[in-house]
Amino acid sequence: MTTKAGTILYLNGVSVSFDGFRAINDLSLVLDKGEMRAIIGPNGAGKTTMMDIITGKTRPDKGEVFFDGNIDLTRHDEPGIANLGIGRKFQKPTVFESHTVEDNIRLSLKGERSVFAALFAKNSVADDRRITEILETVRLDGRRDALAANLSHGQKQWLEIGMLLAQDPKLLLVDEPVAGMTDAETAETARLLKDIAREHSVIVVEHDMHFVRELDVKVTCLHEGSVLAEGPLDHVAADQRVVEVYLGR
Repeated sequence: MTTKAGTILYLNGVSVSFDGFRAINDLSLVLDKGEMRAIIGPNGAGKTTMMDIITGKTRPDKGEVFFDGNIDLTRHDEPGIANLGIGRKFQKPTVFESHTVEDNIRLSLKGERSVFAALFAKNSVADDRRITEILETVRLDGRRDALAANLSHGQKQWLEIGMLLAQDPKLLLVDEPVAGMTDAETAETARLLKDIAREHSVIVVEHDMHFVRELDVKVTCLHEGSVLAEGPLDHVAADQRVVEVYLGR
């Protein structure tokens, strides 16, 4: 294993069981600062449980989980881990549908703020500039005054990614971002995530192999709670074990 220095995420020998079922089994994974990684694998491979461990929702039975070098994530709870700089986007988008796109971002900006303060306080120039940057990044600057309820499914996914960016996380965990998207939205999402990865570390869990190829990043295939194969997509896709348990289905 590499050392923790220079890593944004370091998992070593992590295991967790639920009612006798070992969901994560001696899992080791290292993500460098500034890296984007795609995680693939069949249902039940441990992808969601791995993200639950990283975000503090689930505590491992054993193993090391370190963030940004030497921060031991097993010593922090979910809110504490979010404040450390880990943002998670779940598969189903959760946005404030009765608010505008711009207000969704404003409500999500990092810092202690009530809904009242966020919406009615005098807006700072810095906040306005940051909101515009985020909306441009997630391809929604032209829809800033639209109600979130009126966005397409793909645009809601982008808005939620923008809401994560407003928290200024060091690491983003993104779960199946292109599920239910059109082909055009899927291609644009690959470009969007590449833009984000210039300044953030990103883990993308995805089943769409065409989309994973568009990302053009290192791929980790999980199976039965541990790493089955890792490397460029062509290398992983050619691994006979991966074909048998996942791609051949």
